[in-house]
Amino acid sequence: MSCTDAVFSSQSRGPPQDCRVPLKHLDYDYIGKCKDVKYLEKICTVLRSGDEGIYPHLIKFCEDHLEKLDPRSQVLRKEKPVSTAACLPNDEWIQIADELKKWQEETKANETSLKEQSMFDALVFENLPPVRGSNCSVPPCQASVKKVERTLSKHTLPRDYPEWDKFDVKKECEKLEGNVDKKDAPAMINQGHPKIKTEVDASLLTQQEKLLLANREKEKGNEAFRANDYEEAVAYYSRSISIKSAAAAYNNRAQAQIHLQHWHSAMGDCESVLELEPGNVKALLRRGTVYNHMGNFQMAVEDLRVVLREEPQNAAATKLILEIEKKMKECQPEQQSRGKEILIQEVEEKNDSDKTKAKETARPVEPSQPVGGEESSAAPVERGDMGNTQKKPHSRGDGGPHSEPNNSHHGHRRGKGASADKYRVTQESKEKVANGSGKRGYTASAPADSSRKDSPVGGKAGETVNLDAPCGALPPPLSRLKNEGNLLFKNGQFADALEKYSQAIQGFTDSGINSPEDLCILYSNRAACYLKDGNSQECIQDCTRALELQPFSIKPLLRRAMAYDSLERYRKSYVDYKTVLQIDTSVQAANDSVNRITRLLIEEDGPEWREKLPEIPMVPLSAQQHRREETPSAELLQARAEKAARDTERKAEVCFTAVKQEGNDFVKKGQYQDALGKYTECLKLKPEECAVYTNRALCYLKLDRFTEAKHDCDAALKVDPTNKKAFYRRALANRGLKDYLACSADLQEVLQQDPNVQEAEKELEEVTVLLRQSLANAFLAKPRRTVPITEVEGDEETPGTAQSESSPRGEEPINLQPTNAYEYGQALNAARCSGNTAGCAALLASTPPEKLPHFLSTQLDGSTISFIMQALDSHLLEKDPDLVYQHLNHLHAADRFSVVLMLLEKDERRHMTQLFEHLSAVQSAEFNKNDIQNLANKYI
Repeated sequence: MSCTDAVFSSQSRGPPQDCRVPLKHLDYDYIGKCKDVKYLEKICTVLRSGDEGIYPHLIKFCEDHLEKLDPRSQVLRKEKPVSTAACLPNDEWIQIADELKKWQEETKANETSLKEQSMFDALVFENLPPVRGSNCSVPPCQASVKKVERTLSKHTLPRDYPEWDKFDVKKECEKLEGNVDKKDAPAMINQGHPKIKTEVDASLLTQQEKLLLANREKEKGNEAFRANDYEEAVAYYSRSISIKSAAAAYNNRAQAQIHLQHWHSAMGDCESVLELEPGNVKALLRRGTVYNHMGNFQMAVEDLRVVLREEPQNAAATKLILEIEKKMKECQPEQQSRGKEILIQEVEEKNDSDKTKAKETARPVEPSQPVGGEESSAAPVERGDMGNTQKKPHSRGDGGPHSEPNNSHHGHRRGKGASADKYRVTQESKEKVANGSGKRGYTASAPADSSRKDSPVGGKAGETVNLDAPCGALPPPLSRLKNEGNLLFKNGQFADALEKYSQAIQGFTDSGINSPEDLCILYSNRAACYLKDGNSQECIQDCTRALELQPFSIKPLLRRAMAYDSLERYRKSYVDYKTVLQIDTSVQAANDSVNRITRLLIEEDGPEWREKLPEIPMVPLSAQQHRREETPSAELLQARAEKAARDTERKAEVCFTAVKQEGNDFVKKGQYQDALGKYTECLKLKPEECAVYTNRALCYLKLDRFTEAKHDCDAALKVDPTNKKAFYRRALANRGLKDYLACSADLQEVLQQDPNVQEAEKELEEVTVLLRQSLANAFLAKPRRTVPITEVEGDEETPGTAQSESSPRGEEPINLQPTNAYEYGQALNAARCSGNTAGCAALLASTPPEKLPHFLSTQLDGSTISFIMQALDSHLLEKDPDLVYQHLNHLHAADRFSVVLMLLEKDERRHMTQLFEHLSAVQSAEFNKNDIQNLANKYI
């Protein structure tokens, strides 16, 4: 359709109603110049409508121009047809079909699971308890009936005024109350729950459904437990356990049983949990609670200690164990009074208050040895009313009271200003105690255990305590005071004991005795009394005096550390505890306290806490002699040495095996250089291992290091003279070194040991041929070397030089026997300058391949390499291709070779490529095409 026709059509029809666009604007020139996006959209709409005709190219031109101006134009949007199998590739369509099929199967599976869930919900709805209220509960069925009745009840018409005048309020109220009584169902008072089945038949359910149902029943039990309805909680926990046994359900049911005081049932549930999960903290805590209520305090304490080891911050366990220990202390006097009858009685009683005090002090005590003696004393019976129920640290030392706080004294601590004046007693009480058996007597009637070291004071049980026993170098009066203080301390009378030790110290000072050991013990014992009463400041002073008399005495150090600890002077306490551990590492109290104080100091001072500590003194060896072990005997030393040797041998064997295996793995992968290192490590561990030498020789052969391979084979044959591998690999090394005669001898040795080794037989055939050729070449080479010497005009020719037979007349003679790199370079330059490739070939034939890089190190350039390639290709390749291969295999190792190779010209590279092509066409047992290709990659 032409433009004229379009104009005629437009005039006849008129412009479109929705887009008023002149016909002259529907043109390529106008559309190409137009920049108004909105107007272009109208033009594109008109063209697409077809009212002015269909012009596909013009429409495409308009759309492209509009896309350049506004790529996001809505007019450019086109509806994409629905994709069908014909629109998509076959693989994509198969993937879509598979996904649709998978979705259909999942939908069917979900429908099946929903049906099963409905059956599951019906099973759960069975035995559903009534709705719980505050005072009463109404069954769900009754509640629904009431709702229906209210809905269906008809409303009465409103009353008029005459009816309201006749309305009897009392009668209507009675009527209303009667209707309520008749129609409404009575409320069910919560006097007891309807019985809930404790077992659920879940035999038809899957494991996942059982787990879901068991968790649901357990949650119902938790809800009942939170509502303090423990019987219902037990019922639901039982239902959960009947479906699937779980430690959590048993634990929860045990807690509910504890609230119901069903101790035996709770104990059974705790045991069930510990069978499923040994060491379960909750089960141990609840079993400890049950033991406490059943009166088994010892078992309860054991369980609670396990809980505190796992969770030191468990408040419930801490509180419960304190209560149990308190009960045990209250029961302790009754248990001790059954077998021990040592009583401390006041003879003179003045008033009722003294009688009461005497009754309190007249309690059974355990007999013990004087604290200041040389033997270690037993733990005293401590009085609970004094607040000193701490454990005895495991320590050794100079004697003195042993019943000391373990870690902490914060619970019963006195003020810092306390002094010894409060411990003073009247003169009358002093006389009573000083007289021993006078006013107050000490009788030991309890049976003694002969196996114990801490025997009672006075010897055997049943005898009167001897307070006049000697104590070191102290005189009898002071020894008596010390013994009385020891006994009073052991009986828990710390104030009286402190007074006795003070009198002994004063008497010691007045008498002028020179015995620092005894005075140290007295100060240490009095410090223990101060520590027991919480007077930490006085304790520190006495311990310091004791340490001035006897440095590094363990008990004063330990007591001063505890006193510092109680005053929260943790740095000084840490130093004393560390000093104690230098003297004796077995003091458990010091170990525990160091760990605890370390955590406190880290929290207080941060990572640099050690820098803020005072200096820790070094304990001399003399103070540690009691911890030294005895000198071991010769038999013990020999046994230790043998054991150490066996351990060393075993470790070396394990290491040797591992390293050797790594080397074998490297060989399998073709990484021979790495394998060499591993085998060398093996030889350091076991120098006489034959297999390692042969394996390393194989690696040397693969790397063309024939000399090293031969040395390893020689070493292997020294260890095992009949080793076939060593002979065979030495033969290959000799072949690489051109020593065909030695190679033939080794191969014959291998075949003599085992004639079935085909590789050795094949090698022997090839080496025999090579040996014959080498002998023939040596025989033919001798006449060539005899060159006649002729005189030319009186000049003498230099010995060792001759004109090559292949050289034409007039060419400079070449030295075929150079002795160093300079002479070799002169001979090569002479041949290259005259173009004597045959002379160069003769020079190369007389040169060992391994010496070629050394001779060419100073003469290497592009023209020299090209000339050598021509000589090898034109003269030497046909005679001895193996020698050509060997020369090429060593030539690339020369200095500056890689630099010279990059500077070669095109013709020089062509000579090199031609040589490798000719060499690859040669059939040889020394190399194959792969070897030639690998070698060519280093040149081309």
